[in-house]
Amino acid sequence: MRSRPAHIACAQGRSNLIYCGIDWAEKTHDVALVDDTGQLLAKRHITDDAVGYRILLDLLAEYGDTEENPIPVAIETSRGLLVTVLRTGKRQVFAINPMAAARYRDRHSVSRKKSDPGDALVLANILRTDMHAHRPLPNDSDLARAVAVLARAQQDATWNRQQAANQLRSLLREYYPAALAAFEPWKNSLCRPEAHELLKAAPTPARAARLTRTQLQAALKRAGRKRGIEAEAERLREVFRADWAHQPPLIEDALGKQMLALLVQLEAACTAADDLAEAVEETFPQHPDAEIILSFPGLGVQLGARVLAEVGDDRQRFADARGLKAYAGSSPVTRASGKKSSITRRWVKNNRLNHAGYLWAFSAITASAGAKAHYRRRRDNHGDWHAAAQRNLFNRMLGQLYHCLQKHQLFDENTAFPTELAVAA
Repeated sequence: MRSRPAHIACAQGRSNLIYCGIDWAEKTHDVALVDDTGQLLAKRHITDDAVGYRILLDLLAEYGDTEENPIPVAIETSRGLLVTVLRTGKRQVFAINPMAAARYRDRHSVSRKKSDPGDALVLANILRTDMHAHRPLPNDSDLARAVAVLARAQQDATWNRQQAANQLRSLLREYYPAALAAFEPWKNSLCRPEAHELLKAAPTPARAARLTRTQLQAALKRAGRKRGIEAEAERLREVFRADWAHQPPLIEDALGKQMLALLVQLEAACTAADDLAEAVEETFPQHPDAEIILSFPGLGVQLGARVLAEVGDDRQRFADARGLKAYAGSSPVTRASGKKSSITRRWVKNNRLNHAGYLWAFSAITASAGAKAHYRRRRDNHGDWHAAAQRNLFNRMLGQLYHCLQKHQLFDENTAFPTELAVAA
């Protein structure tokens, strides 16, 4: 084994003397270690497997990495097995934005040259010079990270389901408007199993017009409908047999086959969204913060899980409530230059948390008298548009959530909105 450099061996007890940068890729990674003077100490090219991870950990240990004094690591991702291996113990892992890393690269070279070993060196120097300006990955519990995986997957599945439904709706408008008219009275019309069974039974308007009452009732029963089957079948029969414009027969049949292919994708998206929703309902209530989050008006299990997924349970992640509000994009940002100054909404934010906050504020307006009074005050007294007033309400409730999580307290309507409740009364 090689002898350890003298200046490293003497400085084992001190922190932040050695910094590691990793330029990751799909199959291989480049590693660079620098000291506090910027001198390159070591570089390696490792594979993305258990052997490569062991080489990396041995390299860090060779240069003074210990359980109590680990070497900080900068990498351009926050996911993957490599990040999981590095996050063991007390090691700080910094997920550097690739755009920020590109700006740092220009500080070292103006020729715009680029290489993977060079990028690893740039990442290591980012920690050496500006580690205070970057935030390490939060130290969330395994349960919180599991909730985050399920909540984000359920959110993605919901978006995919809506995208598939929009594609199917656009196709039906081209040749099958009778189906859209028939399903319009139903909530989430194209995502309902009744719509799927009817479209399978009659993929074209010509075939739908020939459906009998018995066939319509059978389709509704296969979809799981229990009540009002006869009346609903009669309504559908009248809609399908009304006077509608038609495509030529050959084109109509071709569009029907395309519709069935899209219907398969929509059914898969609906099943995925429902299965993931059940998994969230099973996992989220097990978290200690679930009771606090669910005590807030407008937050149910699914939406509360999304909030926990983005906020996490690391109490040291945000220095104060302002940091959380900026992270969520609910607080405004000021742009000032010379004599010009403007206050605008924040564009750089956590989009998932911001989307959950929009739904949260929308639901809280009807679930909380104080929230509704606050919203009306922003609209009437301050002249805010609907979106601005809703964003201001989300900003306020996010600060209340931060306080309740820090103090382990449940939401209290009278404490949260004392002024609004008094004015409303």
